[in-house]
Parts: sequence; C-alpha cells; structure tokens
Amino acid sequence: MKPTDEKFYFPAEWAKHDSTWLSYPHNENSWPGKIEAIFPYYNEFIRVLSLDETVNINVKDQGMKDRVASQLKAAGTDMDKIKFHMFLTDDAWIRDHGPAFVINGNEKAIVNWKYNAWGNKYPSDNDNMIPELIARELNLKRFDADIVMEGGSVDFNGRGDVLTTESCLLNPNRNPHLNVKEIEQRLHDYYGVDNVIWLKQGIEGDDTDGHIDDLTRFVNEDTVVTMVCENKSDDDYKALHDNLTALKTARLANGKQLNVIEILMPEDVIYEDQKLPASYANFYIANNKVVVPLYQCDNDRKAIYILEEVFKDRQIIGIDSTDIVWGLGSFHCLSQQEPSLN
Repeated sequence: MKPTDEKFYFPAEWAKHDSTWLSYPHNENSWPGKIEAIFPYYNEFIRVLSLDETVNINVKDQGMKDRVASQLKAAGTDMDKIKFHMFLTDDAWIRDHGPAFVINGNEKAIVNWKYNAWGNKYPSDNDNMIPELIARELNLKRFDADIVMEGGSVDFNGRGDVLTTESCLLNPNRNPHLNVKEIEQRLHDYYGVDNVIWLKQGIEGDDTDGHIDDLTRFVNEDTVVTMVCENKSDDDYKALHDNLTALKTARLANGKQLNVIEILMPEDVIYEDQKLPASYANFYIANNKVVVPLYQCDNDRKAIYILEEVFKDRQIIGIDSTDIVWGLGSFHCLSQQEPSLN
C-alpha cells in the first residue's frame, strides 16, 4: 500500500501548519570551530516560529534539553509552544532526515524515506531513525519507501507539481538502481505529484549535490522565485542561467506556464577559503511569517523587498545566516513542517 492509494499527498509549505520540527544542532563537525556562534541566530529562529505555531525540537538527552530550554527562555521564546523529544540525531538537517508529512483531508501520515546523508558523505544511522520515532510518538500511519530521498531535494505547490534537480535525484550515490521514470513514479506514489519539473544542478559549495531549496521555490500554485547571478565569471552563473532557461519553458500539470520571479544571489560568503552555499531561496514559510537567511550584504534588502511583494499575507523576517551557512545549509534545511488537517 502506497500513500496515493489512500489519496495522501504532500501539501505546499504555505498550507497551515500544526507545528515545525527541528533537530537542535550539536554536531561540532558540521560547524567546525564555529558551532557556538550559530546558537543566537538559531534560537531567534525558534523564537520567531513560536509566535505562530508549536515547535517540536529533537534533543539528544536531558542535559541538552535543559541547556536549550534555558537559552530559549532567555531569548524570549514562548515556552508553551516548545515541545522537546529525546530523539538522538547525527546532525541538525531535519529537512532531509525528518519525516515527510502527508495528508488526505481526514488523516495525517508519515513517509519514511531512506536517508544516507547525501550519498554516504556523513554518518546517518541515528538520523535515519527519526521518521519512525516521530510516527510512533504521534501514533501516525507510516509508509516505508524503498528509495533514498531528502526533503531539501524537492519543492511542491500542493497541486501536483514538484521541482527537483538532476544532479541530486539522479545521482548514482542515492538510487543507482532506478532510472528517471522509476524515480518519477516514486514521487507520484509517495508524494502524490503528477508532474516533475527537472532543473540541472545546484550552487557551488552545496554538499547535497544540488538541493532545490537553494535554487528555486514555489511561492504559490503557479509562481516560483529562483536565484540568478549577473556575473558571468561567477562559479554559479552557468548553473543558475541554465535553470532559469528551463523554468521559462516548463509547464505545470495543468498545462500553464510558470510565473518566474528572479532574486539576485547574495555576495559570496567565504570562510576558510571555501565558498559557502549562501542563498535567499533557503527561506522557511511559517504560518504567518517567512524566515529569510541574510548575509550582511546589499542584496539582502533587495531579496526582502521581492519576498514582501510575493508573500503579502505574511511578515518577512530576516535573520543573519552568515555563521549558520558554514554548516552548508540554512533555515529551510534546518526545519520541517507538520501540516494541519484543518
């Protein structure tokens, strides 16, 4: 039995949430020499989310729970909205290791994808258990899928369309036994999509092999925002130009052409001679707000303005991600929405 057999589908991120799920950062190897610097910004992310919805936080033990709770209280977080879970993780990137919540109008369920830390680049045994643990905790039906998948590799409009990249989903370090049609069938069976829009590849510095949530995001049923680069000598220029060209010719499941809104990439964020995958596309859509990563450059203001025009029903909150992106991700990578049935 597959989710679509029971009419389950994956809602768009802007659909109403019951909560947001997080795995609190603790792996110093993800932010070598810098993990302490990220906590003020990460805790501010939690505080902002708690204004509108419950925040479920995975922590490794009681000591970590007590420490995090103390920090969140000091940051002014609404602690009535915070729920801790003693679920040990390898890392903080719950967009990829967390559950995919699907609904069918009357019921909520969890899709448990296999997870191998972006092609066995890092340890993932604990992370791979998280969907099962959450399904058990919430007493939800669980669909175990037979392929490797990551939440950051796919983006949905909730009306049958999904965005993804060839460089990630077709990478032999994920599912070498599956061809394009077989992967598209899995996306249909488990996410309830009818139309896959394939882009080519991701941005420089992204160790996920090109996640879509650093490139292009649905902002309503027929509109996307996509990152662009004006400097032809920039390492990201060709990939982003090719993706823009593909978007302009893409069609939705209903036959309509996409509305494409361009956002200029931030100035390069370099740390220890490494270009980091800084992108405004890694925003997170909460119930009444959109949290956008900022990078201490002039393009921050331009990105905020564009997103304010796109999300007129939500407040745009910018939070500095200059330190967080040293972990090679930002707020969308660090979060996973749990949709409401209402």
